[in-house]
Amino acid sequence: MQPVREAVTVHGTALERLLVQADAAPRLEALARYASAQGVPVERVSRQALDRASQGGMHQGVLCWAPELRLLELGPLLDEPRLLAIALDGIQDPQNFGAVLRSAVALGNVPVVWGEHASAPLTPATFRASAGAIEHARLCRVRALHGALSEAAARGAQVIGLDARAPAALHAFDLTLPTVLVIGSEHEGMKRAVRRACSALAHLIPPGPVESLNASVAAGAALYEAQVQRLKSSG
Repeated sequence: MQPVREAVTVHGTALERLLVQADAAPRLEALARYASAQGVPVERVSRQALDRASQGGMHQGVLCWAPELRLLELGPLLDEPRLLAIALDGIQDPQNFGAVLRSAVALGNVPVVWGEHASAPLTPATFRASAGAIEHARLCRVRALHGALSEAAARGAQVIGLDARAPAALHAFDLTLPTVLVIGSEHEGMKRAVRRACSALAHLIPPGPVESLNASVAAGAALYEAQVQRLKSSG
């Protein structure tokens, strides 16, 4: 339900329509009233109609048709003087991908960069996992992640790959500089070409019984460290 609410908040009358289950619970009725107040056409339909419209997907009693997500171009993104971005290498689980997007939006609306191959697609599962944050996210899909990282480094950004075995700690880096933080998959880590494109490697915490953090947890911790440094420098 939250992804639909965020879609209404962001897009308003740009939404084609919103379907709500006819015998909806009070929370869904409240969402329907909110959508109507924003000028969104609301239709009350049967559960069966929602099942057909969702084509077997999970819908929690409500569906809407939103405009396509807007993707950023890499070039203008790298021109940002206080660049801070998260790059995802091989994150295929939509739950992890969506959770990273939520952290990125919550911690400064940081852009998320990923390669078009071997990554979780932008599916309803990803939208649900982000709890609607995807409607606010700054998204940049590139043809080859290692090429995008090499370009970032060539333009003066520090490209820091997170690696539990790296000798240096992330907090030792000056994250107030233009920075791209790279996170690999939990199972394989960063691919060789992506690792080579990094200008440095860093760990979040010293190695312990569990060698690596979940990708979304690592993204949240890394972005928090970066934002704390930036807040201190601006204060």
